[in-house]
Amino acid sequence: MTARVIEIRLTGPMPEFLQLLAQPELAIMHDGESIAPMRLEREGDLAILRPTPPESIGLPEREPDELGKTVRLRALPGVQANEAFSQGKAAALLDGTVFTLPLADTGPLSRGTIRLDPALGLFGMLVSNEQGFFAEVENREALSMAIDRAALAEGFSLGGWQPSTRIVPVGLPGNPVSPGERWASLSIDQRRDRARQQVVDWQRRTGQAPRVRLWVPEGPGSDVLVRALSLDLATIGVELRRVQFPQGADLVMIDRVARYPSARWFLNQFNCELLRGPCSPEADELVTQSLRPEPGEGSATLLAEAEGALIAREVYIPLGAPVRWSLVRSGLEGFSENSWSRHPIYALAGVEAW
Repeated sequence: MTARVIEIRLTGPMPEFLQLLAQPELAIMHDGESIAPMRLEREGDLAILRPTPPESIGLPEREPDELGKTVRLRALPGVQANEAFSQGKAAALLDGTVFTLPLADTGPLSRGTIRLDPALGLFGMLVSNEQGFFAEVENREALSMAIDRAALAEGFSLGGWQPSTRIVPVGLPGNPVSPGERWASLSIDQRRDRARQQVVDWQRRTGQAPRVRLWVPEGPGSDVLVRALSLDLATIGVELRRVQFPQGADLVMIDRVARYPSARWFLNQFNCELLRGPCSPEADELVTQSLRPEPGEGSATLLAEAEGALIAREVYIPLGAPVRWSLVRSGLEGFSENSWSRHPIYALAGVEAW
């Protein structure tokens, strides 16, 4: 409409649309530069972010001490990042995951404070094979039933972590149709009894020993996680083996923070065009219909049916919410825990966003 306004027209209601626009990859570029509170320069693998002078974009000029600090940002492997923080070479360590959590120094002599985001998203195992033991949906369900999700947090000393047996988190904001956790009426021992019987029946029919190949990212937290899952599956007579590459795995660990608070995001992660294992065309169709529901239908109901279709196919073994942690040195302001695990650099630098 003008040089300063962009008009976007939606074909249907989308309450989370502004959240989508706030994604970093949707930043607007002008003459090859991002229109943002900070400007980026690069020196090798180092990103240097300097506050944008307000007068350069038509805003009132400000005093230099009001602009904020220059930030130097570098991406490092977990061990190196933790060493840099421990040695006082970094003011903050951001974006840690469960796979690197044991690296976090939280002792009395620690130089910082660990901060946990109440992250919303997917953390679990994606089924990537439909052959042999995994050819039967009941076998895939047996694996899911055998896992003691609440006990997984104990291995990491994680307080407040939310385990889950569903694809869409129970109680997701804006998702009124919530059927509750699976197998809620069964104890973990009862679930394992049922799962074990399914495994025994399959062994009798096939004469094969059930083995599961799992891929997880490298990291000390992965070792803890694999040990716990191995013990869980051993209770139903299944051997778990860790493999080096996802291409040769039956199960692939996924760890993703949601981009917006809608069941549609969670369900779209299992679209048949994205998966190389079992999927549900019916679920994909229901998600598409939810964008433009027919009269008498509700988007929430269609999305709940889509999740039911995916669960019926057992395409995913959920564990719970993704873990995101940071180490922040005392005195550093501008850090705020949030569901999206996003920590704008301009806030840490004391730059006022426009």
